[in-house]
Amino acid sequence: MAPSAAYSKLASHQVHMYASRPSTEEDLISRIQDAEIVINIRATSRFTKDVLARCPKLRLISIWGTGTDNIDLEAAKIAGIRVTNTPGVSAISVAEHTLSLIMAVAKQTAVVDRQVREGNWPRAMVTQLYGKTMGLMGTGAIGSQVARLAEGIGMRVIAWSFHPKHDLAEWVSFDDIFRRSDVVSVHVRQSPETIGMIGRKHFDLMKPSAIFINTARGPIVREADLLDALQRNQIAGAGLDVFATEPLPSDSPFYALSNVVLTPHAAGITPEATEAGLDLAIENVFAFLSGRAMNVVV
Repeated sequence: MAPSAAYSKLASHQVHMYASRPSTEEDLISRIQDAEIVINIRATSRFTKDVLARCPKLRLISIWGTGTDNIDLEAAKIAGIRVTNTPGVSAISVAEHTLSLIMAVAKQTAVVDRQVREGNWPRAMVTQLYGKTMGLMGTGAIGSQVARLAEGIGMRVIAWSFHPKHDLAEWVSFDDIFRRSDVVSVHVRQSPETIGMIGRKHFDLMKPSAIFINTARGPIVREADLLDALQRNQIAGAGLDVFATEPLPSDSPFYALSNVVLTPHAAGITPEATEAGLDLAIENVFAFLSGRAMNVVV
């Protein structure tokens, strides 16, 4: 892999880089206890109230990524610790991954591939997406890109959002997303307001031929309810990049389901998105140090 142009911006600064995730909360504290600024890649470490309290020198947490669910924002605010993120840098890569999951589920790609490798020659009647309805939950940077891609393959787009604006799609109610869509794709942030917001009653509204896609965050969906709908073939299938517990446990019931395509929370990991995210995370640090505007969360 080519050297990171973004990381080279830190060459003249004292930087401690760790290639692995902290294994425990104590490990995280030992790494950052004397730091004033922390760049956190892809929100993989949990900055709890206790962690922040035990790192009294900390002034800034610069997140590579959009999600802030791994940081106790209220505790950070009280402690006077600024938190920044990198909105939008992985929007295209996540949107493309979303489309790839939709295609894989609709065309039963994994199942058909396995059958051909086993010596079979299946003639499955798979789903045509042209003319079908895409239902978006959330229309921020990622949702907007998914809408563009869906329209590009001839899908009709309907959407629900906490803050509907512009003419991106036909705006409908929360329940109508599930009732009317052939594909439901989730693109809201994880927050206290969104955890568990999708459950059994919503899967009950979906068409038996419909597909459910989640590239946002696992806890937004009540996983047991989704599993039940898939196990009973209440819906046609799902494409999932995120889960309630990550990595996915070895005994997860998802592994046994042929109507699900699984990926390892990797939708936003492309060389382009990784470099852009690191660059903006570093620019947020420089902006903080010079008093310029940043992508501030708190």
